[in-house]
Amino acid sequence: MNFKIAICDDCGADVRYLAALVADWAKLQGSPVVVREFPSAEAFLFCYETERDFDILLLDIEMGEVSGMELAGKIRRDNSSVQIVFITGFPDFMAEGYEVSALHYLMKPVSGERLSNVLARAAANLTKTEKRLKVVFDRQTCFVPLGSILYIEAQKQYVSIHTQDGQYRMKASLAEMQADLDERFYKCQRSFLVNLCFVARINSRSVVLRNGEEIPVSRGGAEAVGKAIIELF
Repeated sequence: MNFKIAICDDCGADVRYLAALVADWAKLQGSPVVVREFPSAEAFLFCYETERDFDILLLDIEMGEVSGMELAGKIRRDNSSVQIVFITGFPDFMAEGYEVSALHYLMKPVSGERLSNVLARAAANLTKTEKRLKVVFDRQTCFVPLGSILYIEAQKQYVSIHTQDGQYRMKASLAEMQADLDERFYKCQRSFLVNLCFVARINSRSVVLRNGEEIPVSRGGAEAVGKAIIELF
């Protein structure tokens, strides 16, 4: 698995030191790693507007106007899978870390062995994390957990991906989408893939989702949708 790691610290020497330790860990593990370095929380957030595919964050707590703890809180609002590790010279913030589901605290100066152990734990957690769908739209890329997708609708050369949190439109075919999904998604009509986990009711010509939306079903396909749900669960 490839990992994208952000190091955010207002001390340039600490950033370079951590980057070297991460490179050593990656080499030993044989894990391809992309490391991005940021001198402030603001710099990271600016990047995060268009790059939301970070896997691991190594965050200093004491930075400028926006602390590492505040940054973690902002990220956690819409990202539950990223692994957050705080790097700090002060042990006083540990209780606050539980509020943002931090993986670990590392005290400065960080030892290579301790960081390697924490990165190994983060990597193990990420391999168990739910599969995500890569979505490219408006020159942005994000990774959407499959479990948050309600349905996908084909619209000529595009698809519209409807999730619990919003909607994305990207250039792709329904067949391409289906290849990247799992058994939860069923093609109930030639233009629709529906997440069976969100189906609340089946009518003769449609399925009704838990949020009240209706998705059309092919003629005579209602029985097949019901069978698919039974086999899934």
